[in-house]
Amino acid sequence: MQTIYDLNVKRTNGEEISLKEYEGKPLIIVNTASKCGLTPQFKGLQELYEKYHTQGLEILGFPCDQFNNQEFDNIDETTQFCQVNYGVSFPIFAKVDVNGTNADPLFTFLKEQKRGILSGNIKWNFTKFLVDRNGQVIERYAPTTEPNKIEKDLEKLL
Repeated sequence: MQTIYDLNVKRTNGEEISLKEYEGKPLIIVNTASKCGLTPQFKGLQELYEKYHTQGLEILGFPCDQFNNQEFDNIDETTQFCQVNYGVSFPIFAKVDVNGTNADPLFTFLKEQKRGILSGNIKWNFTKFLVDRNGQVIERYAPTTEPNKIEKDLEKLL
């Protein structure tokens, strides 16, 4: 069975890395946007990261501009915004599409593993996926699900 570790992603500098770098760690993978009504969720994600990072948690943020163009054009602006406004210290990767023919393979895989309520597509920014230490997608959370609501599920994986 394919796992998340079989996939590659791009850092903000364009360098491609294998998600194998995160093998054995619980993950929260989230499509983000800097200019969205849900953007304050960065604060809650950072709080989870600070609380559980020493126990292995990694949060992987993937900026996406597919929903009402709510992301900066320049990735450096995105990372600076996240750091200055929310103290984000978890990895932010290159901007991706999460739906459509140009969807990043990571998000295609995530959607195949955990479909949404009405369809497989991601409906909005801040859709969150919880991945266990074996690279299996455990849960998918709606954009409006606050990060602290994931905590109980996350604790089971630590």
